[in-house]
Amino acid sequence: MGRIVVQNLGKAYRQYPTRWSRLAEWMLPGGPRHTLKWVLRDIGFTVEPGEAVGLIGINGAGKSTLLKLITGTTLPTTGGVHMEGRVAALLELGMGFHPDFTGRQNVFMAGQLLGMTVEEIQHLMPQIEAFAEIGDYMDQPVRVYSSGMQMRVAFSVATARRPDILIVDEALSVGDAYFQHKSFDRIRSFRRHGTTLLLVSHDKQAIQSLCDRAILLDGGRLARQGPPEEIMDFYNAMIAERENETVRLNATPEGKVQTVSGTGEATVADIALLDETGQRVEVVDVGSEVTLAVTVAARAHIPRMVLGYMIKDRLGQPMYGTNTHLKELPLQDVAAGEEVTYRFRFPMNLGPGTYSVATAIVSTETHLVNNYEWRDLALVFTVVNMRRPYFEGSAWLDPVIDIERT
Repeated sequence: MGRIVVQNLGKAYRQYPTRWSRLAEWMLPGGPRHTLKWVLRDIGFTVEPGEAVGLIGINGAGKSTLLKLITGTTLPTTGGVHMEGRVAALLELGMGFHPDFTGRQNVFMAGQLLGMTVEEIQHLMPQIEAFAEIGDYMDQPVRVYSSGMQMRVAFSVATARRPDILIVDEALSVGDAYFQHKSFDRIRSFRRHGTTLLLVSHDKQAIQSLCDRAILLDGGRLARQGPPEEIMDFYNAMIAERENETVRLNATPEGKVQTVSGTGEATVADIALLDETGQRVEVVDVGSEVTLAVTVAARAHIPRMVLGYMIKDRLGQPMYGTNTHLKELPLQDVAAGEEVTYRFRFPMNLGPGTYSVATAIVSTETHLVNNYEWRDLALVFTVVNMRRPYFEGSAWLDPVIDIERT
């Protein structure tokens, strides 16, 4: 079983004021002539056997450097990493591939770097070729490959046998949708058999569907770790905070952490799910008509106000979302002290399960321009199936079936 232990990990690079300062430091007395530029500092966490952890952060947060330190391709300045088990890593796209060698030749080289013998690679080659699906290109030089083809070959050889630890960087993002589905299916299969996973991705759905826990890096430090939905909500709020807004964390009665961000110039004063009679409900039957009622209180003059909502499943994956900008119903010149009640009517065509509603009060279709308030877990409700035939899935898409026999 694979286990990763990261302790007090840090990475710094030397910076010299001039190109001659490096030589002077080597040749002349007088001590260091450089300053240290810290890329990572005081990083510590443990990934237990069989656990899947997602690593997120804006570009430049130190994610790729951390993976290089963990895999040993870069040496740390402080701290260390201890890993147990066989490791397969897919970091920079095509890392280690020689452009003048064929895909097949590169498979042999990459496989040996992963600890396989030539005989093992020969035995696995048909499986690698079948999974990569690049046909005759396997015997063409890698320099003629597209980025997606390189990723197909690199992923296929890295996962030709199930590792104890699988580390995947953003490389999968360059692949087409079909191969991404194949790749994530293979990762899920590895997880079911006990592989430990460390995944770097900006894909919110990938993090929330694959991972047990998420770690947020910010400015080279470990900013926060916890359940994937909570960390992804905090990450989105943190991006909005770059525009000089605030992020607040509130504990809900259910024990979850609710993220609220924005300037606070407008806020959701009340939110409720209503049945056909106008009564507040927390449990809804599949397919029944409901109304999502949201009351917004303006605390300052809002030149243009847009309200949006997103319904998410228990893993935080979006089921449906819209806003009054997309529906061409924005409000102009909302005065301070004014309250506005929105009512969204729709059939609850979701499958049985627990869902939450996130709300956003903005000025356009995005919260990155004027984020007055972004509120996750604004409402939690449950959908049950009391009147419909049994079905699988997250949506009620009951078909009319026509069968013709000849």
